[in-house]
Amino acid sequence: MNVMKLRPFFLVLSSILLLSSILSVVFWKFKMSIDFTGGSTWELNIPDYSKDKLDQVFVKNNLTIKEINSLGNENYSLKFADIDTDQKNRLNLGLKEVFPQFKELKYESVGPILGKELVQKTITAVVLSSLFLFLFIGRRFKDITFGASAGLAMFHDTIMLIGSFSIFGHFFGAQLDSLFVTALLTTLSSSVHDTVVTFDRIRELKRQNYKIDWVQLANQAVTETLNRSINNSMTIIFMLTSLVLLSGSSTKWFATALLVGFVCGTYSSTGVAIPLVLFFKNHSKRK
Repeated sequence: MNVMKLRPFFLVLSSILLLSSILSVVFWKFKMSIDFTGGSTWELNIPDYSKDKLDQVFVKNNLTIKEINSLGNENYSLKFADIDTDQKNRLNLGLKEVFPQFKELKYESVGPILGKELVQKTITAVVLSSLFLFLFIGRRFKDITFGASAGLAMFHDTIMLIGSFSIFGHFFGAQLDSLFVTALLTTLSSSVHDTVVTFDRIRELKRQNYKIDWVQLANQAVTETLNRSINNSMTIIFMLTSLVLLSGSSTKWFATALLVGFVCGTYSSTGVAIPLVLFFKNHSKRK
C-alpha cells in the first residue's frame, strides 16, 4: 500500500488545519475558566432549585454567576468571581432565606495568581515533555531525525487541540480549565505511542535490508502497523464519543478534548511524523 504518495495531501490538510487553529486563537482567543482567571466554585444541594431565585441572591451581593452545572441528585456547581469570607457568609444567609433546605457540599477558591501559575506550569510541562521525548526517541533510535519528527508531530497535535478549543469556545462556549490541561498532556503521550510503533517497524525493516529506499521502507512499515493503530485508536475513540454524547456538562468538554487529541494523534502518526522523517532523509541526501 503506497500511503506515502499522499504526502502532498497530508501537507495541504495539515497546513489548512494548523492555519485555522492559529487564526482562531489569534482572533477568537479562548474562554478561560476560573482555573486560569481566578474565582470560586461552590457545590450545593438545593432541593427546590430555581435559577431566578438563585440569581437574585447573587445580584443582591453584587455578584454574577458565570456558570451553573447540574451534577444530578439536586446537586449544582456554581462558578463566580473570587470572594472573601464576609461575602461568602452573606451569600450563605441569603441562600438560607430563599432555599431553607440547601446544603453546602464543597467550596473552592482560586486566586488570579494561582491561575497565572497554572498557565506557566502548563506551558512548561508541554515544552519539557516535548524536549525529553525528542531526546529520548532520538537516542533510542540512534537517529535524531526520528526524535525531531516525533517532536514536531506532537506540536502539530498540540496546536490542533488548542485551536479546536478556541473554535469550540467561540461557537459553543467551551472553557479552558485544569481538565483541559490533563487532556492536552494525555494527547502528547498518545500521539507519540503510535508514532514510536511505526518508527520501530521502520528500524527493524532497515536492519533486514539496509539498501531499501526510505519511501518504500515507510510504506511497508505503515502498511504493517496501520491496522493495529487504527483498531487500537478506534476502541478509544468510540468510548470517548459515547462520553461526549452521554456525559454531563462537567465532563463533556474533557471527553471532547481527549477525543480531538486521539483523532489528531492517530492521524499525525502516519500523516505528519513519517512524512517528516522522509523529508529529513531526502534533505540530508541532497547535502
